[in-house]
Amino acid sequence: MSNFFLILMGFFIVFANIIGFISYKKKKNLYFVAFTILLLSVLFGAIGGILALILIRDAFAIFYGMQVGYYLLINSVIVFIIAILVTVFKKYGSRKI
Repeated sequence: MSNFFLILMGFFIVFANIIGFISYKKKKNLYFVAFTILLLSVLFGAIGGILALILIRDAFAIFYGMQVGYYLLINSVIVFIIAILVTVFKKYGSRKI
């Protein structure tokens, strides 16, 4: 059962990043991608929690959904930091000292 949830967690992370990549191709804005992944962390966390409640039938299974949401939240923060770094390098990278 735990292998199923690990595979599901990996699927949610990969799927959120693919949706973020598609939204980047449309909008060309990394901040929008970070916000999209942040919203997907809430959505996939809720879906993972509901799936865990249905499959495990235990009240503590909701913490699985929180764990999925936490990993996607960390992923969103990483994308946001990359967006800040890209913005700084675009703005100040072409200057010569």
